Amino acid sequence: MAIHLYNSLTRAKEPFVPLVEGQVGMYVCGPTVYGPPHLGHAKSYLTFDVLAKYLRHCGFKLRYVQNITDVGHLTDDADAGEDKIVKQARLDQVHPWEIVDKFTRMYFEDMTALRVAHPNFYVRASQHIGEQIEAVMTLLQKGHAYEVDGNVYFDVSSFPGYGKLSGRVIDEQREAVRVEARSEKRHPRDFALWKKAEPGHILRWNSPWGPGYPGWHIECSVMATKYLGETFDIHGGGLENMFPHHECEIAQSEAATGKPFARYWIHNNMVTVDGVKMGKSLGNFRTIRDLLARHSPEAIRVFLLSTHYRSPTNYTEEAITAAATGLARLTHCSAALIDLARQGPAGDDPEMAALCADTTQALTAALDDDLDTPGAIARLYDFVTAVNRRLTAGPLPAAGARAALDLLRLWAGDLLGILAEPTATQGDVDLAPIMDLIIELRKDLKAAKQFALADKIRDRLKAAGLILEDTRDGTRWRKA
Repeated sequence: MAIHLYNSLTRAKEPFVPLVEGQVGMYVCGPTVYGPPHLGHAKSYLTFDVLAKYLRHCGFKLRYVQNITDVGHLTDDADAGEDKIVKQARLDQVHPWEIVDKFTRMYFEDMTALRVAHPNFYVRASQHIGEQIEAVMTLLQKGHAYEVDGNVYFDVSSFPGYGKLSGRVIDEQREAVRVEARSEKRHPRDFALWKKAEPGHILRWNSPWGPGYPGWHIECSVMATKYLGETFDIHGGGLENMFPHHECEIAQSEAATGKPFARYWIHNNMVTVDGVKMGKSLGNFRTIRDLLARHSPEAIRVFLLSTHYRSPTNYTEEAITAAATGLARLTHCSAALIDLARQGPAGDDPEMAALCADTTQALTAALDDDLDTPGAIARLYDFVTAVNRRLTAGPLPAAGARAALDLLRLWAGDLLGILAEPTATQGDVDLAPIMDLIIELRKDLKAAKQFALADKIRDRLKAAGLILEDTRDGTRWRKA
């Protein structure tokens, strides 16, 4: 089965066929860097992290571009209000670039902590002002834009396809009656391509229409087409960006080039907290750093990936704790397999080979089906249950343990990022030979019927974070 993705543009699940065979161009809307990254960011960028890794796993050569919005995103997400970065800089009494630098670095650090692989490269809106001015000039020349007192607006009536992504055209026409009659726009749906900088506005550049700064929407059209071409494969982002941001991107891009913009639109749904939409004003804002202080990166990932990316995710402490508890079974199984891969008997294990083949097929089918990460995680847990059952049935050959371990490392580790590789080292000290000696001494103690001393050793090791497990195949150890 080929990869199928839900395309927001066609409102259908479609086979994924790239524009150029074997190559994929993907652009994902990055953060506006005026505050700390939060759980909503985590869900979005985990979604596209898994998608990028899976596309590469399937043999595609992927160019993944993500933007950093550092200018032009106004507080009402359209054409009114204050630049979010300028507003935060004013509140903190610092220069806007200090805000940009602080939260850009925080975003990179938090993504690294969550085991999110960086895209091929990041692009910043402020570094592409010249190209944005050129794009605005093109739209003016083609009759798709107009200038009023230093502001340039896109004329939505000049592009009949406006609304094809979100279906919001009728809604916006109804909303138009609430817009003031004195608006300088020809139509309320028209949106800003370039904004006039009022006196004292810090982020400003010279343009043919006077000092100003670009609108929010034009930046993504310019940067996506510059690095991926006028038509490219995948455009991703949060569902909240579908309108107006992505709708406006399509209009201005296709009006300028006369060609389709992005072929597949992938949108992840929102995060709620205790059933309520997350937001600073509601006091239920959850930053990534807040969560990392209480939970492992793998627990956060398995919690978010256990809900399909197109469904809303409801955060509660109980839910993420339960996710971490389930994840522990996978980690313990991996630790046992590491020991058996090193110490298990020789020979083949047809039963384990068949189990790995069937599980690989099921995992492939899950991720091929619109990136069904909940289904993939369920298949991994089924696999762990089957492996544990096999371990209790008798000695597992080292080859079988390696096959099972390779499966977990690929699917749970490399692709989903929910497996933390157990390690046998603490600093520069290799614990494996030490633990092997302790296990041997406990065996001798039990043979001498000194059970109390053997139990004391086990309990002291547990207090130090090292767990001994007595099984039919002998004693194994792992970190707590």
